[in-house]
Amino acid sequence: MKPIFGLLALAIGAFAAGVTEFGPIGLLPTIAGDLDVSIPAAGVVVSAYAFGVMVAVPLVTLSTGRVPRRTLLMALSAIFILGNVLTAVSINYEMLILSRVVASINHGAFLGVGSIVAAGLVAPERRAAAVGTMFMGLTFANIIGVPAATWAGDYLGWRAVFWGIAAIGFVQLIGVRVTLPDLPGNKTSNVRSELQVFMQKNVLTVLLMTVMSATALFTVYTYIAPILQTEANASVNFVTAILVAGGVGMTLGSWLGGKFADFSVDLTIIGSVIIVAIMLSAFALFMSNIYVSAVIIFVWGAVSFALVPPIQVRIMSAASGAPTLASAANIGAFNLGNAIGAVLGGWVIDADLGYPAVALVGAAMAVITLIIAVFSRGLTPSADARPITGH
Repeated sequence: MKPIFGLLALAIGAFAAGVTEFGPIGLLPTIAGDLDVSIPAAGVVVSAYAFGVMVAVPLVTLSTGRVPRRTLLMALSAIFILGNVLTAVSINYEMLILSRVVASINHGAFLGVGSIVAAGLVAPERRAAAVGTMFMGLTFANIIGVPAATWAGDYLGWRAVFWGIAAIGFVQLIGVRVTLPDLPGNKTSNVRSELQVFMQKNVLTVLLMTVMSATALFTVYTYIAPILQTEANASVNFVTAILVAGGVGMTLGSWLGGKFADFSVDLTIIGSVIIVAIMLSAFALFMSNIYVSAVIIFVWGAVSFALVPPIQVRIMSAASGAPTLASAANIGAFNLGNAIGAVLGGWVIDADLGYPAVALVGAAMAVITLIIAVFSRGLTPSADARPITGH
């Protein structure tokens, strides 16, 4: 079996994970109306998944290090399918939230283990490209999957979206079984030595920066559909188009973040966070103008995801003794920020402060991220010396 087929199966898994995590963002008004709950309560659908990822990533990563890789990926795929089927058939709000936690168990471990498997499918000089191919699935999730979920949810119902995601998960499971070799697990993994890395101040500082930057993003992005529909009277089709634009911006930003981080990791982080704060403040002022909002969302999405490559380099530099666990922990930190942001934005809405206040709170979170970034410069002096590849 050629490596490209294995990489395609892993990319499908990354696509499915991305749509499952972010797809509900465009479905919140539909879910809220169907289950007769408020928009902030519907937002917990996003935060519950993110919280599940945060908890599951270290637990699954540490407890399955010796399990054969293909077997583990198949088990994770099965859990993913189960979670999305439970979401589709949820009879009440509580079951919906529980199903999202079940589906989340797959997310971080599949991406972490899958990237290692992807690198092992090809020659050493092609490993970065192989990992990049797998993560193209996440790219297409942002550009195509999330907007498609928004559109399908309006015309077919939000449950149909999760039936569709479960079907993609089934294709993912079959693909993993058929195309991947039965790679052994790591027989020499040492949980205690890896955990000791996380007692270091520089590692914890980078994880905190990840949490706060993700909080700034998801305080607002979680509620982007009701914001645009309420403040700018945007139709579902227009919201879908803006989500496409935002996905393109995120993809472009991730690529540019890697390029700029080759020059300076710290300056890329600081510059990106400054622009995030400016864009969110501008969004608070101009969210009633659909066309200005579209431009702001594109730029905001780009600079938010431009943070991902340099922060990933910072965490791998800081935790050089346990890079795999560090990468997984950074995914968990990102999802903790996702969960906090969704809850924080929901609190602002529940307090009847208005949607512009949601954007201003997101901007405040970006300012806190900026303060952390400025004062943490020099904690990982080797970060700027390490090039980034594969973004």
